[in-house]
Amino acid sequence: MKTPLNNPMEPEQYFETIRVKFCSSHKGVTAGKMMHSEAIHYKGKVFAFFSTKQKMVFKLGKQFNVQVVDVPLEMFSPFKNKKPMSGWYQLGVEYKDSWESLTNLALDTIIHKDK
Repeated sequence: MKTPLNNPMEPEQYFETIRVKFCSSHKGVTAGKMMHSEAIHYKGKVFAFFSTKQKMVFKLGKQFNVQVVDVPLEMFSPFKNKKPMSGWYQLGVEYKDSWESLTNLALDTIIHKDK
């Protein structure tokens, strides 16, 4: 398992850096919102966002195997009385050095689903 790295940038700034990079380098990728949080969209559909709990959340799909990545992804469960959102995973700020690669994986997942 990957160990946490010390990236000096604040989590919100780091998310925004990733979002700007993806919006400027991938056709169809835009900034947006998801559940009152800043998000990244592909053709109007959210594939990654920065949660109010200082975690980055990725739409990797229902069939995604968390064991293929070397960080401790958790299912995203924002509602107290409902089951987790299917196909959505979150990763804490202590692993933010993996956020960009997971954003790329989420983008690839949504692009291939869109075809």
